[in-house]
Amino acid sequence: MKPDKIKISDSILSLGSCFSTEMSRRLSGCGYKVLDNPFGVLFNPVSIANAIKFLADRHLFTADDVVPRDTNPVRKSTAGHQSGFVSFYHHGSFVRPTPEEFLNDANTSLEKASEAFRNAQWIIVTFGTAWTYRHIERNITVANCHKHPAWEFRREMLEIDSIVRTWNGITGEYADKRFLFTVSPIRHKKDGMHGNQLSKATLLLAVDRIVSSRPNTCYFPSYEIVLDELRDYKWFAEDQVHPSQEAIDIVWDRFKHAMLE
Repeated sequence: MKPDKIKISDSILSLGSCFSTEMSRRLSGCGYKVLDNPFGVLFNPVSIANAIKFLADRHLFTADDVVPRDTNPVRKSTAGHQSGFVSFYHHGSFVRPTPEEFLNDANTSLEKASEAFRNAQWIIVTFGTAWTYRHIERNITVANCHKHPAWEFRREMLEIDSIVRTWNGITGEYADKRFLFTVSPIRHKKDGMHGNQLSKATLLLAVDRIVSSRPNTCYFPSYEIVLDELRDYKWFAEDQVHPSQEAIDIVWDRFKHAMLE
């Protein structure tokens, strides 16, 4: 039996792309208790899975995790340039002027989110891309390259089986929680139009297999609503990448009727 609808009394943890942040904002505005992206926006399934593992284990970050944002000396000397320190597990919104400030804020956020994860009835997971960057020296998939040189990374497309294996493990280990998966309709133009389509297809196939095999999971078709039903650039913002507010309103209305009690 698939999960029931989300109750107003339920606690929610939302992880994933910037589309998940938009949905979280609207859930919060309706009175739902939701914590959004405690590591900042995350795009790929591996980084989102890492976030859950860190929260479950209450894994505090140390000086070994800290990296500078942007190692290019030319850009760093440019007026108005924002340098600082962060980790490869965080979004750029976590950049701080010193390593100590980053660790303090990152670990404060983690401790709060770890408690939220333990208490959450629902985990909303929004996948954005199947393209990843692996830091060669550290041998980790990064959430963000933070303007480090391209030679530090190897670009990889996640395999469907790998995504399914990782997330079947997570949803199985935390069978007391309900996982709502969705795929972001935001286009990743930097991957190229063909690369973006391959990425979204990989995510859709992986999520379908996860949801088909785990009773505590379900799927909401935000990608299909925007790309297959609305199907027109008039439903996108001026950048032709992000859905317009009108499109988001339609997705939200569908979400309310499908998922909220």
